[in-house]
Parts: sequence; C-alpha cells; structure tokens
Amino acid sequence: MTASFDQLATRILDGGSASEADALAVLRADDAALLDVVAAAGRLRRAHFGSTVKVNYLVNLKSGLCPENCSYCSQAVGSEAPILKYSWLSTDETLRQAGAGLRGGASRVCLVSSGRGPSNRDVEKVAEMTEALKDSYPDVEVCACLGLLKDGQAERLKQAGVDAYNHNINTAASHHDEIVTTHTYDDRVDTIAKARTAGLSPCSGLIAGLGETDEQLVEALFALKELGSDSIPVNFLMPFDGTPFENTWELSPARCVKILAMARFVCPDREVRIAGGREMHLRSLQG
Repeated sequence: MTASFDQLATRILDGGSASEADALAVLRADDAALLDVVAAAGRLRRAHFGSTVKVNYLVNLKSGLCPENCSYCSQAVGSEAPILKYSWLSTDETLRQAGAGLRGGASRVCLVSSGRGPSNRDVEKVAEMTEALKDSYPDVEVCACLGLLKDGQAERLKQAGVDAYNHNINTAASHHDEIVTTHTYDDRVDTIAKARTAGLSPCSGLIAGLGETDEQLVEALFALKELGSDSIPVNFLMPFDGTPFENTWELSPARCVKILAMARFVCPDREVRIAGGREMHLRSLQG
C-alpha cells in the first residue's frame, strides 16, 4: 500500500491525474497506512506550494436570521442553537476585526454574511468595506461570502476590489436535497459560475460528516475540480446543539486526514483549506 500511494503521487507529478477509484482507495486506506498517505500527498503539496501555510481570517458581517434551512447550520431557520444575532457591522468595526487577523498573520480576509443572498444595497456595503480594507492594507486579499448572487452583483464586487468569492457546494449533488431544500445544488453552481465569469477567484468546498457515503465525498470533490474552484475549503461537521445534525459524530481524526489527503490527490494544484471543525475533529493530528 505504501508503494501504491507513492506511485500515485509520482503519476500525478508526471502529468497524470487521480481517478475516482484512486480517491476511494485513499479514503478507505487502513489507519496503519495513514503516514504513508500523508507522505505521498505531501509530495504534491510541496511541488505546488512549498512549505508555506496561507491563513484566512473570517469576519462575520451579519449573524443569524437566515431563511434557508441548511440542516448543518446554527444560523438556519428553525435552528435552536444559542448564537449571536445581529445585522450588518459598520465599516469601522469590520476594519477593526479584519486588522486583528491581518496583524496575526492572515493574508486573506473573508467577509461573510448570513442569509439567502445579498440585496444590491448589501453589495454596496461590502464594496465600501472592501475599498476601505484595501486602502488600509493594500496587499490584503478579500474574499466575499454573501450567499446566492444575482446578475451584476459579482461584477460590482470585482470592481470594488474583491479578489475571490466563497460559495461552497457543501456536498455531492446526489446528497444535496438531504441537507437543504430551500435552494438547489444548481443554485449554488450558478453562483460559482457568476463569480468566475466576473473575474473573481472561485472558492468552493465541502462539509464532511453530513451522512454522505465515500462515493458521495468523491463525487463532491470531482465536482469541485470540474467547477474550477481555485480554493477548496474542507469543513468537518460541527454538530451544533439545536440543529438537525446535533449529536452526529461520524468523523475520526484519521478519517479527516484521509479526506484532506484525497483532496490533495484529486486537486494537486489547488489551495486546500482546512476550515470549520479543524480543532474539534483533527485534534492531535492537526500537525
């Protein structure tokens, strides 16, 4: 098994690609082979990214009060999770929070709001925040995450200096309706396409631990590759109390590492971001 993962890395470095069968083999590798999987995936990481780590800092512009019924989300309609609920931060407060992250070593700030999608007025608020951020921190990358986009909104964000747009597909198309019914998988894909067409770098990823099969995890990752996602956040379900997924614990630290390694084999030259649930699920394997 050690040789096969190393051979897979060599094949990819020589211009080949991982197949769905290869991805499944990584996911289903014996825990005893975990270090071999990581070592092979690490060859791909170093070839494309060296030994650098890129830190993304999130600023939550608006919290709660969302009309969508995403089963994993503490901010969704019907959620009884005890969360903060507030409307839009001011530009000054956004700058204050973003500045703390940038001084701490982040190079990208993600401006996030709850809700189905922004109004044009909301987009103008984020445009103003972005312009202020770029004035204060000229080298900062700004990623917006505002939900489903309407025509013209991605172009306005690009004009204001937004670099990337985050909108996760979250799960495979074949599993999507099991976790949310207030919007479709195609709605999400449409927003990613709008962002890319406007010249924004598409940032789209998934959430593992939503009751999906191994095959559906692979399906989601190959979909992200096909969509051209430059940055792939890999989230691990945090089973918040008060949500339909409370008390759902399907993930082990080793399982999470295999999912991350699979992402690297399938998308060797894309940014793979360890996102939500990192500390909760990776635990002692974060290194």
